[in-house]
Amino acid sequence: MSNGNPTRSITEYGSPLSLANARLLAQAAEAEASRNGWAMVIAIVDSASQLVLVHRMDQAQYGSIAVAQAKAKSALDFKRPTKIFEDAVAQGGIGLRMLGVEVCPLEGGMPILEEGKIIGAIGISGALSHQDGAVATAALLALNH
Repeated sequence: MSNGNPTRSITEYGSPLSLANARLLAQAAEAEASRNGWAMVIAIVDSASQLVLVHRMDQAQYGSIAVAQAKAKSALDFKRPTKIFEDAVAQGGIGLRMLGVEVCPLEGGMPILEEGKIIGAIGISGALSHQDGAVATAALLALNH
């Protein structure tokens, strides 16, 4: 019997991201950040939300270490890019409820997918949030090519 809700596909968690792939992501992220002159922190967690890698580029602000990790964890725990939370807060109104959830509402966190399953997440911090997001996107594109 239907309850009126369309069937949604649920993205599953997969096997944990390998250190080798985390290193590839970090290298691609650092290359993109360097091309743009941004000093950033790159944090990568596996599908169990365990830290696999943290990489602070020279001169990246220390505060970005915790922020990058929070972005990665939020993207993993909620199975979506953290830009969604940033946009919800920016719209105000009911979107402000995100401030009551343990989530990082700043762009730059993205799930890492392999064969349609989430194997980890990346968090980037150190520049403007849209720049953090661009670096995360570049890293994911490098992994998928």
